[in-house]
Amino acid sequence: MTVRTRIAPSPTGDPHVGTAYIALFNLCFARQHGGQFVLRIEDTDRVRSTAESEQMILDSLRWLGLDWDEGPDVGGPHGPYRQSERGEIYAEHAQRLLDAGHAFKCYRTSEELDELRESRKAAGLQMALKPADLALSADEQARREREGWPYVVRMQVPGDGTCVVNDMLRGAIEVDWAQVDAQILLKSDGMPTYHLANVVDDHLMGITHVLRGEEWINSAPKHQLLYEYFGWQMPELCHMPLLRNPDKSKLSKRKNPTSINYYRRMGFLPQAVTNYLGRMGWSMPDDREKFSLDEMMASFDIQRVSLGGPVFDLDKLTWLNGVYIREDLDDAALLQALRDWAFNEAYVSQILPQVRPRVDTLSQVAPLAGHFFSGLPAIDEASFADVKLERETLLKLLQFLVWRLEGVSRWDKETLLDEVKTLGEHFELKMKVLLAPVFIAVTGSATSTSVMDAMVILGSDMTRARLRHAIDVLGGVSKKQAKRFEKEYREL
Repeated sequence: MTVRTRIAPSPTGDPHVGTAYIALFNLCFARQHGGQFVLRIEDTDRVRSTAESEQMILDSLRWLGLDWDEGPDVGGPHGPYRQSERGEIYAEHAQRLLDAGHAFKCYRTSEELDELRESRKAAGLQMALKPADLALSADEQARREREGWPYVVRMQVPGDGTCVVNDMLRGAIEVDWAQVDAQILLKSDGMPTYHLANVVDDHLMGITHVLRGEEWINSAPKHQLLYEYFGWQMPELCHMPLLRNPDKSKLSKRKNPTSINYYRRMGFLPQAVTNYLGRMGWSMPDDREKFSLDEMMASFDIQRVSLGGPVFDLDKLTWLNGVYIREDLDDAALLQALRDWAFNEAYVSQILPQVRPRVDTLSQVAPLAGHFFSGLPAIDEASFADVKLERETLLKLLQFLVWRLEGVSRWDKETLLDEVKTLGEHFELKMKVLLAPVFIAVTGSATSTSVMDAMVILGSDMTRARLRHAIDVLGGVSKKQAKRFEKEYREL
């Protein structure tokens, strides 16, 4: 048997360090066994998936040195490797389940589903909706089908009992079927959910081992049941521990920069980031901190993974990056690293149109464009002294902007302007007044290049990191303030 692993990211935003972490371990496991590593794009979310996000995923994983044997850009014998191009395959398999009685068409409306959940909650019943809960009378089912009502395809699931799932690290995992709902397999627009597409694609692509985050443990019974329904052998499962913030909470963009683009923009070396991700819950046999990807693959053993939540500590990564710079880069290599990082034609060409109209001598370029070549700006409370907003309003404005930008999937000037205008209307502020603190937070100065253009060039995660940094230097948002802000933001 040839070992085959895969990574299947969704192109719905910036490439996440958690994706790179799982990709790294899948790659190392495959190479340890002389196997193959596959990259598949799960782009069934038609609203949020973008070609730009897909390209960022490919670019960032390659930047880290994580190459794949098969994928949408390199091809392979099991393509296509984008789920959006495999619709007929999923429809065929969904029909197989319907014909065998393992799935059913559900014509329930969203309002009816909400009522069902509320009534069950009021009755103190478990929340998982079962086929019996969703069933309509035969006449009503026939009427809705005859009238062409939209429907989804759901899987049949047991009402009680226990499902046992075997895990390479955790052994036998027991999950109560009562907590497993009648999962949607095919949405009303004909696109599959993760659960159907994941199982069908893994089987057809010959995946033998699935290393994924532990957040998928509760979904494992559904996947195991689908394999049984289809009569296929399920790949071996390995649920990796989730990356954690220093406070042990799940790593999230609201607390820590999570985009690989951020670490690339900040000037971290790819080999240092890959090395650090390799230390997330795993260790070399000799416990050394610094090792190359080739060394990790040569020494890899999945049983050395610790189930304790690995802490993604930015200070530790920064220290390790410094070790790489001092120990591995001579002057020529350091110069090349600087060119690769920011002083390259592609990046500088984005900046020149911003500075050319504003300078009379070349010596003015560096001070004016410095924010494009730095990390977090050197600002403090005094930097905002001339901003004509009360402290709470200032904090609220910056926090609202961070939250708005978290939901932006297409990072371009037009989209960002729309978000800023929405906030301007909410706060009843003119653009000049609203953008004044944003200018300082993002560029570090009240007089610099266009802040909107700077946000586009810097990218989403770096922009949000600078806004969060400004909130911190202004004293941060208290718990009481956060509750008030969140309530008002929901109304927005």
